[in-house]
Amino acid sequence: MTVSAHDVAAALRHRLPGLPTKKLHKLLYYCQGHHLAAFGVPLFHETISAWDIGPVVGSLWQAERGGDTPASPRELGEAELNTIGYVVSRYGKLTGTDLEHLTHSETPWQYANTLRMPGESARIELEWIREYFTTVGAVDNDDEIPVDAAEVRAILKGAEARRNPTPRADDPQRLRARIAEMRAQLGRSA
Repeated sequence: MTVSAHDVAAALRHRLPGLPTKKLHKLLYYCQGHHLAAFGVPLFHETISAWDIGPVVGSLWQAERGGDTPASPRELGEAELNTIGYVVSRYGKLTGTDLEHLTHSETPWQYANTLRMPGESARIELEWIREYFTTVGAVDNDDEIPVDAAEVRAILKGAEARRNPTPRADDPQRLRARIAEMRAQLGRSA
């Protein structure tokens, strides 16, 4: 069943009270991606676009900015709630800025970003999202390292100073190896 981004946003806010807007939109993107990968159909029907701050559901952003929020969200089914629960458990401890950096390293946003001017937006195609989340962004329970906000912040510390003027996509295997190395260092110092 495809629902509205408003309904998914309400469920995310229920699970994460005080959820900031930027973080909400990144979590909506991850919900869409993981739902597409698991079920082959979109979770919600609204378009996700590449903005400067990463993926955003523009129609939801504009509606809420104008004070238009549905009085009572639609009840979600088990599959939808499972997707939302998974995304909250995997990404919920990260900040909106952490998630912005993470989404900027992923191909769906990068593809759309090449089609837009700064300050404008470009549609992130569902096929790009589906492809990413069924391949590179797919969950492999044997190799999965839980995402930890403190570790992500440690990795990103000083990133602006190291920034390459010619951006390239992060290598997930290299990032996992770096996180494992940092964990080992923390274990030795404890």
